[in-house]
Order: sequence, then structure tokens, then C-alpha cells
Amino acid sequence: MTNGIVNKFSKDVLMYLILKLPIKSILRFKSISKSLYNLMQSSTFINLHLNHTTCTKDEIILFKRSIKEGHNEFRSIMSFLSSYHDNDDFYHVSPDLDVPHLTSTTSCIFHRFIGPCRGLILLTDKVETVLFNPATRNYRLLQPSPYDSPLGFHRSINGVAFGFDSISNDYKIIRLAEVRGEPPFYCYTVIQWRVEIYELSIDSWRDVNHGDLPLPYVHWYPCAELFYKGASHWFGNGRSIEMLAFDVSTETFRKIKMPHTCHSKDRKCYALVVLNEYLTLVCYPYPGCKIDPAIDFMEIWVMKEYGVIESWTNIHIIPPLVIESPLAVWRNHILFLQSISGHLISCDLNSHEVKELNLDGWPESLRVTIFTQGLTLISKEIQHNSTQLQ
Repeated sequence: MTNGIVNKFSKDVLMYLILKLPIKSILRFKSISKSLYNLMQSSTFINLHLNHTTCTKDEIILFKRSIKEGHNEFRSIMSFLSSYHDNDDFYHVSPDLDVPHLTSTTSCIFHRFIGPCRGLILLTDKVETVLFNPATRNYRLLQPSPYDSPLGFHRSINGVAFGFDSISNDYKIIRLAEVRGEPPFYCYTVIQWRVEIYELSIDSWRDVNHGDLPLPYVHWYPCAELFYKGASHWFGNGRSIEMLAFDVSTETFRKIKMPHTCHSKDRKCYALVVLNEYLTLVCYPYPGCKIDPAIDFMEIWVMKEYGVIESWTNIHIIPPLVIESPLAVWRNHILFLQSISGHLISCDLNSHEVKELNLDGWPESLRVTIFTQGLTLISKEIQHNSTQLQ
């Protein structure tokens, strides 16, 4: 009977009607009939849903925290939150989930949550790599990179990125590896840069030699690995503080100069976010340093025209705050931060009002990612057991 009703509508009409539904209803519809299931599994429908017009009120907060449960044993948990208004009255959109596969030691403070990128988020601790769809709760543990350093050398992963190649229509994971000699061969001048690239469509890693490029040393911050305008971005320290961009389609590097106030002796750390669709730089005092209320402001710069250095514009100067790091921007005016003690803080960029929220975890372990729900498939995916935490 259901198939008969479905068959009365054309495929285009069905798609139009289903796209209007909340994602929970769409997922339920998949079980009604085989024809609906095939329709909603099609790349056409998934791409239409992905590009379906959304607004900031549809954004969901993915909040990750780690909790100590024993000697050097930690449990990392993901919560899915929203709010009816722009206040701190958050409610749970769905049950909490355990973070799959990543380290459960004190190294949980180095967990990276990169994205979202077309519906997917990359979870990694530089050893394990997981692709996760926060809407469907499906995930996939990827095969590890097979590359290692030759005898007498040490290979360290300085940067990780996740993006979408619009030319090959494929997701890519990029790991920026620095290879140096170990004792007795250790030498600061002997550096080889390698780029490890994973392509989802073929489930394979490849190693690209960029040893002839004078790349800067890449710094890791909790909110500093951003995919924007087809390129992944990191912070680097060469002759000056700068951004390093990697075009995921052409697989080429370029450097982007930062505002003139940023330099190696400014006692600042940096974060990258997207604010009102602009590439946005957050400059904040180095964690743990003594705050000087006269100079240690938090500055927010937007690049009004991407790639044009002269378009950097300072739009906010926020009174000094003692924080560990920025985490994300929600609804284009709420900046989430983590405190030194491990509490989630919100800062209203319009009023500069700061609130400590009733959400916390182990110091330095907090991560926030803002996403809108999508149906992107991950081949060989696993359905997360969402009944683990209630």
C-alpha cells in the first residue's frame, strides 16, 4: 500500500516534499518502503539536502569533553545541544555518545575535531582517524597511514586537515609530516616535509614529497585547522607568524600574511573560525601568562576579501579574559571559549557579555563544532549505539 501511494508522486515531487522534513523524519521515512530508501540513499537527494537552504537557527552544537574516571583513564563524551534563544539555556537534541576509538589517556587534550565539511566531521588523535556524521550518528574508523620514517629519522605530524575536493568530488584528509634526523644524525637544518593524503573514494593513503618547499613550522591550537574556500589552513612560524594554506584540489601550498599586529613576540595565540562567512582570526593572550589589563585584549579580525592581505579588518576588541582557547562561533555572534579550569564560556560579540556555562570537562579537553544536519554517507560506516548514554 505504501509503495502504491509513493508511486503516485513523481520523483521530483517526492524529493521536494521530503526535503521539507526534519532529518529525524527523513531517517524514519527510509524504512517505509524500498523505493523511498533508494531515493534517499541516492547522491542526488543527499546533495540536494546538503545544499538545502538553512539558517543559523538550524545549527546544532557538538560539545566534546573528557572526564577522568581512574588513574590516567578518561572517558570522552559528545553532547548535541541547542537553544531556543541566544541564551545559555541549552537542551540536549539527542542522547550523548562516547567518542569512538580515540585515546582515553591524558592525551585526550590533543583530540582534534575538524569540520564540519559537507556534513562530516573528522575525529583524530594523530594515531586513529574517524569520519563521523553527527546527524545520522554513523562513523567509520579509517585505516591508519602506512608511512613511517626511515632508520635514523623521526616523523612527527604537525598539521591535520579535512576538506572536500570539488574537482574530483571526493573527501580528503591531509597530514603534514616533518621528518628530522635523530641522534646521532639530528640536525635542525635537516628537515624534509611530507604530505600524507587520504582519499575517501578509494580508501587509500599516498605520500607526497614537498621536501623542497621552505614550509614554516606548523603550530597546533585547539581551534586552528580550518577548511575554507577549498583550502585547509594552519598557523605557521617561519620568518614571521603566518597562515599556511593547502588547496585540496591542486594540492599546492600558499602563505597568507596575518594582520600587522601579529608577530612572534606579541604573547598571543591564535584561532581560526568563520564569522558571517568571512575567514576570521581570533588573537588571544597566551594561556597561563599574567594578564596585563592595559594591553592583553582579545582581538577579532575578519578578512573581507579572501587572500587579500590589505582586507584584514579589526571588528572587535574584547576586554582581557583568562582562557585556554577559543572553540567556535555560534549563530554568528556567540564565541565559545574554554577556561583554564575546563569550563565552557560564552562571549557575546555584540555586547561583550561573558558567561560561564554549566558545561565542563578535564582542563584543555573541550572541543566545540557547530553543524547543520546532513545525510552524507560514509562507505563501510558503522551505526553508533546511541543508547550508550541517556
